[in-house]
Amino acid sequence: MKILFTFPGQGTQRAGMLQHMPDGDAVLTRVRAVLGDETDRLDSADALRHTRAVQLSLLITGVAWARELIRCGVKPDIVSGLSIGAFPAAVISGALDFSDALRLVALRGDLMEQAYPQGYGLTAITGLTLSRLEKLLDGSNTYIANLNAETQIVIAGRDEDMALVAQKALNAGASKAIKLAVSVPSHCALLDKPAAELAGAFAAVSLSRPHCTYLSGSTGRVIWEPEKIADDLAFNMARTVQWNDAIVSANQRDARLAIEMPPGNVLTGLTLQANWQGEAICLERNSVEVARHLAKRLSQ
Repeated sequence: MKILFTFPGQGTQRAGMLQHMPDGDAVLTRVRAVLGDETDRLDSADALRHTRAVQLSLLITGVAWARELIRCGVKPDIVSGLSIGAFPAAVISGALDFSDALRLVALRGDLMEQAYPQGYGLTAITGLTLSRLEKLLDGSNTYIANLNAETQIVIAGRDEDMALVAQKALNAGASKAIKLAVSVPSHCALLDKPAAELAGAFAAVSLSRPHCTYLSGSTGRVIWEPEKIADDLAFNMARTVQWNDAIVSANQRDARLAIEMPPGNVLTGLTLQANWQGEAICLERNSVEVARHLAKRLSQ
């Protein structure tokens, strides 16, 4: 039986999220060596209005907590991240150096925000299947962005266009339609150009073969080849998230303990919705000791 580490995407961030990380001083010292004084402002409320700071904060938090689990003897067999979460997943798998990840994520955030500085984003719609929601998208100038669960789907586009689709969805029986705390239209063709620019930056970075299974949140498939992981990381901003497929794939590979890195518990809820056959916890609400206990029980 295997352990899956999951890493959340944008929308889970909160002010102060870097202040209580395990081994926080050492982690931030390394970050500061790459990002300089920006490091000390990354998780402020003002900074988190910007995509760059949000994505960097999620990268740093995910890496810090995953490394603490590993230090305490809880090691992943599989790693997977939703959107920006793919970057800390790649770092923990050994495929991508942390310092390189910091530089690439800073660029990623800048490219995404510069492409769509305002008026765009994501909206999560719960309670409708993909086929029913797709009918509501016709002529709306919005896109399917995330297939998080069978009836939890995220759309991307201009704020006012998404608001119209959201109202149609509620009228059609959706239980919820919530604008997410994401300021860019991620995971659709609107980000093809910045994704291509980020792919160019990967040409100067050397990736390695991962030492544990890297499971793409964009395709739901396992990737071992470094060049294909680079492609997955560069282009995931413009590709539909197939998170439900990723969790089904992990389940099929005998993962029976899913541990979500802070912040938040969104992925834990989505994991349980995907007919998960084991335990699923988030470190936001559980201690490292709880994770150790579950991992030990899994190995017996």
